[in-house]
Amino acid sequence: MPSTDYSLSRRNLIRGTVVAGAAAGTTMLVGIGQAEADVTEPSIHSASEWGARPPSSPSQIMNTRPKYIVVHHTASSNNVGNTQADAFSIARAIQGWHMDENQWNDSGQQFTISRGGYVLEGRQGSLERIRNGSSFVRGIHAGSPANAESIGIENEGTYTSVQPTEALYDSLVEFCAYICTQYGIAASQIFGHRDFMATQCPGDQLYARLPQLRADVAALLGEDPPSAEWPSVERGHAGERPRSIQYLLNEHDIDTIVDGDFGPATDANVRRFQEANGLVVDGVVGPKTWPELIVDVSQGANGDAVSAVQRQLNHTHGITTVVDGEFGPGTDGSVRTFQRGRSLVVDGLVGPITWKNLVG
Repeated sequence: MPSTDYSLSRRNLIRGTVVAGAAAGTTMLVGIGQAEADVTEPSIHSASEWGARPPSSPSQIMNTRPKYIVVHHTASSNNVGNTQADAFSIARAIQGWHMDENQWNDSGQQFTISRGGYVLEGRQGSLERIRNGSSFVRGIHAGSPANAESIGIENEGTYTSVQPTEALYDSLVEFCAYICTQYGIAASQIFGHRDFMATQCPGDQLYARLPQLRADVAALLGEDPPSAEWPSVERGHAGERPRSIQYLLNEHDIDTIVDGDFGPATDANVRRFQEANGLVVDGVVGPKTWPELIVDVSQGANGDAVSAVQRQLNHTHGITTVVDGEFGPGTDGSVRTFQRGRSLVVDGLVGPITWKNLVG
């Protein structure tokens, strides 16, 4: 059961390096920078505990480890109770939506965290598999290929304009650390739903908090704080990263529809760009292609690269910015706000380091 004593909140977990072992009823010490950390399984309520319906058909078992975690919000009411009964209620409601309206065989996500901080098994069989640590139940939560490569966590509420509760966030940190421990996933491999599909999920406010989530999970794992890396984006992906790529292709005079969908036409244009720049022609925008594709912009600039920056600031990082392709004082202020929040040089110049943090 989630603690209501916030003396053991996320802030104190990180500062004081004391971790409450909810399931075991014990505490343990985790030192920041420690080579390895022993993360205890938190309290997780099984699907049978909250009264799940049987799946309409068996779920696929992936006999591999997931590569990353995908964070969602349920887009449901924030005006709900925070008791265990309330948590069980949202789990049953989600399963009902997914099975009755979506015609899925079970809840789509592997796990859910309630606004009261309760962690619940979603897709049945997920709890058994995570304890084993060598396989997982394939979910239906983030499209292909993410469903076959990730663990999805639904977080109860709508986080477009408000932050999640402290109880929910603390449980999310602890649970992500446990998943990472069980499956050998680095804290840097925690993403939002919108990183894989054209969606507002998990809401601007929760998505903007993912860098802090990665840092907090890294602290519990004894890892160095994750630094931004160039992501790998390819055909089948959707969202703001493909949209930025499309804007940047246009900046390089390769006519590309900007719709956030990395389909066949974008794939062909990426390959055209790679060939023209002496890169490996594989259609994957990764650590070699991004540095060639980005364009340095600052106040006074205009065009598609500026639009890409503005979209990232506004839609990915929750910094209100007009998307008009004009790098004026408003965009300059937004860039500086972003740089300050990431402990970057605050100069208003969107160069390689700022670009990497925007899209990474």
